[in-house]
Amino acid sequence: MLTISFKPSFLRKMNGLDVALREEVIEKINLLKDIKNHRLLKVHKLHGPLAGAYSFSVNYKTRIVFEYVSKTEVALLSIGDHDVYN
Repeated sequence: MLTISFKPSFLRKMNGLDVALREEVIEKINLLKDIKNHRLLKVHKLHGPLAGAYSFSVNYKTRIVFEYVSKTEVALLSIGDHDVYN
């Protein structure tokens, strides 16, 4: 099981989401804790300016960007639509 930490910028964006989307995000974050679910979440390594970070899908539109702090901990960096990659 992975431990999840949250960057303040992630929490600010998360608090700005509507309630239904926020509940979906929490559900996906709970799935992220188990490495076996990473394929289901479409976890993938990012390139370019975000090299070293990873991303996964909450739904068709919303993505979460995160980084591995250690083998057992990830830090959620940002959430949003595809503009989150910019």
